[in-house]
Amino acid sequence: MRMSSNAAPVVAPVAVPAAVAPGPGPVAVVAGAFTLAQLLLVPPGMGLGWDETVYVSQVSPHAPAAFFSAPRTRGVPLLVAPVVVWTSSTAVLRVYLAVLSGVGLYLALRSWRGLFPARVAALAGALFASLWVTLFYGPQAMPNYWVAVGALGCVGCFLRARNDPGDRAALWGAGAATALMAWMRPTDTVWVTLPLFTLLVAVRRWRRPWLLGVMGAGLATGVVAWVVEAYAQFGGPARRLADGSRIQGGLGWNIAVDDQLRSLVGRTLCRPCTGDLPHPAVIAWWFVLPVLAALGLAVAVRAGRATPTVVPLVCAATAAVPYLFLIGYAAPRFLLPAYALLAIPVADALLDLVRGPGGARRPVVAAVVALGLVGHLAVQYAVLERTVTRTTAFHRDWDRVATELRRLGVRPPCLLTGDYAIPIAYYAGCSSAHTSGNNANITRDGILRTADRMPVAALVAPGGGPPEFAREWSAHRVAGFRLHVAPTGDRVLTGP
Repeated sequence: MRMSSNAAPVVAPVAVPAAVAPGPGPVAVVAGAFTLAQLLLVPPGMGLGWDETVYVSQVSPHAPAAFFSAPRTRGVPLLVAPVVVWTSSTAVLRVYLAVLSGVGLYLALRSWRGLFPARVAALAGALFASLWVTLFYGPQAMPNYWVAVGALGCVGCFLRARNDPGDRAALWGAGAATALMAWMRPTDTVWVTLPLFTLLVAVRRWRRPWLLGVMGAGLATGVVAWVVEAYAQFGGPARRLADGSRIQGGLGWNIAVDDQLRSLVGRTLCRPCTGDLPHPAVIAWWFVLPVLAALGLAVAVRAGRATPTVVPLVCAATAAVPYLFLIGYAAPRFLLPAYALLAIPVADALLDLVRGPGGARRPVVAAVVALGLVGHLAVQYAVLERTVTRTTAFHRDWDRVATELRRLGVRPPCLLTGDYAIPIAYYAGCSSAHTSGNNANITRDGILRTADRMPVAALVAPGGGPPEFAREWSAHRVAGFRLHVAPTGDRVLTGP
């Protein structure tokens, strides 16, 4: 059954040449290569990062749930639950996420069938998948990659459903992709879909009630869950938004473009984001990206298919706004949705450079493009390799601290506080608590009372000092940390 709006005449489906309606082959190859590259370049045994331990601990029976602060949402815990409920193996979780991220990329790229030639979708997937930040976060228990593939799939399905209201796969795909984003990061979803909802509501010839309803329902699934948790845990939506803003340093006019540039060298969290800008070779692609996107728009206008290029470009711009202009720090993963959407027009531009009007080859231009892509890949691999090496070393230190804590008698049930208490507590199987800061969830007296009935330790990173209540506790050193173990922990070690 075809569904159409009574508010405006139905727009006939756009006639698409056979060459533009891609089969699954090229896209499947790209998605499979992406999964394989993750497994080879981001070792499954890398260990879990700080944010990952928070998300995984919410559903894992192997460690107590860490404090869940206001900006976080429940999408990632649901995503990892099928694995972490039965195994604590980080390697198994990494393999699961690598395979799942490959499937997600495949589905997102397939949503563009009929809108661009198969080679454009495949090259767009390859460009996005080869970024170091995509490879690094694809197999991680983090939300940003999933917002990116959700954005890519949502915009593609939106355009197909707009062209053909009878395309039920596109209709439900747009709703599912919106729901995926909303469960991962509701605020990001609003920024990504703002142009789409504006078109559906404000522009008569774009109005599709069924599409508006399905996408609205997808957005509502995540937003309602967020609101319910806001009332249950944070005192209501307004308080949760205020807490989230405070944790992020206060949302407002902050030009963070230079911060994002500094993060491209592999700084997974640039806060505070100081220091010199990276070498020009590391950031050159960031300046080439908007130029190629503009060229892609020119190609689309010349080919008479401007709409499928303009819409992802506008959605990419709105997705990037909060992370370029509204927060005072940077993390490269924040811009993954924008990169995913920009990949489509950029791929179209590159292919047009190589094959001019009429499909004629341009050998010299093709050689220049090929050399540029090879250099770009070399830089991305170098940054990825350094980032993985540094991150793996951090996680190994955390594991060493957890091992030493167990040797000292701090075994479950136990409590850790102090520097890096959240991730190290997950490694050790302990609870974590803080008396101040963004993760404050206990008082000084609460920690001391806890020490009367279970092992407690305060962690001090290099250059720091122990909290006042832990200064008399026995101190031990490992991996640069000082471990101050409460007397209860000492009695556990020496007791019968």
